[in-house]
Parts: sequence; C-alpha cells; structure tokens
Amino acid sequence: MVTIIKTNHSIRSIVNYNENKVKQGVAECIGAGNYTADIDKLSDFAKINRFTKRLELNENTKRNSVHISLNFDPSENHSKEKLMDIVNTYMEKIGFGAQPYLVYQHHDAGHPHVHVVSVNIERDGKRIDMHHLGIRKSEPARKEIEETFGLVKAEGRKMKEQFNLKPISIYKVNYGKIESKKALTNVLNKVLNEYKYSSLPELNAVLKQYNVLADRGNENSKIFLANGLVYRILNEKGNPIGVPIKASDFYFKPTLKFLGEKFKNNETRTLSDKLRVKNSINMALFREQAMPLSKLAKLLEREGIQTVFRRSSEGLLYGITYIDHTTKNVFNGSSLGKEYSAKAIEERCGLKIAIEERNNQIYQKIPSTELLIDDLQSQKDTLTIPHLVKLLDALIRAEYSLDYLPNQLKKKRSKKKRRGLSQ
Repeated sequence: MVTIIKTNHSIRSIVNYNENKVKQGVAECIGAGNYTADIDKLSDFAKINRFTKRLELNENTKRNSVHISLNFDPSENHSKEKLMDIVNTYMEKIGFGAQPYLVYQHHDAGHPHVHVVSVNIERDGKRIDMHHLGIRKSEPARKEIEETFGLVKAEGRKMKEQFNLKPISIYKVNYGKIESKKALTNVLNKVLNEYKYSSLPELNAVLKQYNVLADRGNENSKIFLANGLVYRILNEKGNPIGVPIKASDFYFKPTLKFLGEKFKNNETRTLSDKLRVKNSINMALFREQAMPLSKLAKLLEREGIQTVFRRSSEGLLYGITYIDHTTKNVFNGSSLGKEYSAKAIEERCGLKIAIEERNNQIYQKIPSTELLIDDLQSQKDTLTIPHLVKLLDALIRAEYSLDYLPNQLKKKRSKKKRRGLSQ
C-alpha cells in the first residue's frame, strides 16, 4: 500500500473534486467517519457542513484541509467493507480517528485506490500538527496495516511511482479472456467520461472499436418499452456474444437517463472541434478527389480521425461517423453539414472517377480511323452520297478528338534569325 498526504486551504475544493468524480461515474462515496448519519442518508450540504462547522473553531489555521489517498497493488481487489476497515485503522493510527472524514473509492486509474477527505481542526479548536506526519505516523501505520490485512507491500520509492497517475489501459474486449463485467467497466469508464457524443449511434461508434455495444433492444422488446439499456460484448464479426449486462448493474449506473444528460450536454460543441474534422476531410479530398472510401479513411486516420461507415445488409452506405481521437469528439456526418454526410462524401469521392468513366465511354464510341477506312473499302460499290458524307464526318471527328491539343498547350516554335539581316 502507498499513502499520499496533501493539505489544502479549501475543504470545499477537495469535496467538490471527489463529488465531481462521482457525478462523472468514476468514483463513489463508500463511507464516512464520525458523521451523525449513514453515508447513503447524507446530502451534499450535510457532507460539507460537518467540515465547515469544525473549521469555524479555528479560523487562524489556513491550511486546514487534508486529502489522503491510499493506493493498492493492481492485483488487489478489496471489498468496500475491507477498504473501510483499512481506512478506519489508518486514520486512527495517524491521529485522525476522532475527526470527521469521507471516503471515496475511485475507478479512474490502473490500480485500486481510495481518497479520504478530512480537516485537521479538533473538536476543541486545536490544530493537529501535520509537520512530518508522513514519516512520524503514516509510514509506521502503513507497514503495520500491510501485515494486519495481508496487503501487497510497497517497497520504496519505485513502487510509489508505479502507483502515481497510472492510467487505465483499455483494449478490445475479448469474450472469455477476462470477467465480462470488469472488462466492460474498463471500457465504459474510459469512453463515457472522456468522449463527447450527442446520440446513441455516436456513442456506439466509439464503443464498437472496443467490441462493446450499448443496446436498447428492438422497439417491441421489454427493455425498450421500459426505457432500459444493456451493454453487450461483440465478437470480431460485430455480433453480440455472451450474456448482456444491465446498465443499472454497474456501480456508476450508465443508464439511458445518465446518457440522456450526456447527450444534452454534448449537443453544443466548440467551433474549433468541428473545423478540425471538416478541414481534415476537405484537405484529403483536395489532394486527390478520386478515391475509394477506404482510402479517405486511411488519410483521415493519419490525422487521428477514425471513420465509421454504416451500411445496409445489401451493402449500401447510409451513414458515416467521424471519431476524433485527438479532441475526443464524435460527429455524425450530417451534423457537420450536408457536404460531410454519407451520400455527399460518397459523391465527392467518386466525382472524378465518374468523369473519367464517362470520357472513356465517349472515347469507346468514336470509331478508329482504321475501322472507318475498312468500312469505306468494303462498301465502295454500294455507297450513297449521304452515307459517304456521314462516314467522312465520323472520320474527321475521330482524328480531331484523338489528336486535338489546345493551342495554349502547344509548344511555340522558335523563330530562326535570317542571315544578312540587321538586328
């Protein structure tokens, strides 16, 4: 276990930090110490009021707020009850056993950890000495707790650095390789809170990159009629596999109501985010107008933009979504403008190809000179005047079409100077 202790001058900022994590769905308040009610019955006002009343007893102390994190090895998966036992023991041993404190379990890092919020003003108004608290009390407490609770021991500074700011690594979910709910939790924690999306199709465009699908069911299903939502794991072909998990079964409750608030908040995007995607598309098409859609996708991928094409069972393109992994924005094509919709992009990519094909068809319709001459030779005894005029006209057009070069492109002949003439 690794402990980190920080002091602050604002208890509100520390509480708000943790509560915002809860609202984002990456943390939960699992317990409290020395409060008059259970944690599930405490309002936001009651949580903060307990601290502010204590701080009013000593207004001379400026750095009066304490923020502690207890970090565990990635291999450890402790229950909430055990985490609270560890926290309560730790707070008692460092001299904060009688202080009010809140405990938050965070899920936004690659290792299990909890945050403890408290104040260093005692009930008689005296200040708890924070000087060298880590060396004097925290380190001995940590070592004793590791032995008592059978925790993985932190060996020096290297272990501490491993815990610090280690992000969650998410990969495509492979059914059966890791417990389904845990795998889905990792992906949902990352995507739901980092990307900006304004509809379920936009969200699913990102989730499908990790073999995950947010599914409402068909319009006649019980889950759809009840405004329910489940999360499914997809196989490599994009088909659901395994048992779906209800949104309400996850600790952060990524339900349809939760997503609805996200959709509403993300409806308005910054102009710069949209312009980045639009400019990338325009530049790709400007460099080479005629290209298959797959090549356009590769060009955009170089700019950090992933393109998702939605096709019908017959293979017809009916939708397109752009995922900007740089700004974490997801845009349906039509939301950027008509010229970025599926139909428009398909036309823009195929415009030059269509022109070339039309020219080839015209070229093929014009008979060659050799064929016209052969035709004249075979019909020399039966030719009429109108027929002859028609064949000659075709011959002239063939020569003109094949050999014509615009005057502007012709190489100008250099004029030779005549000898004997003055300059």
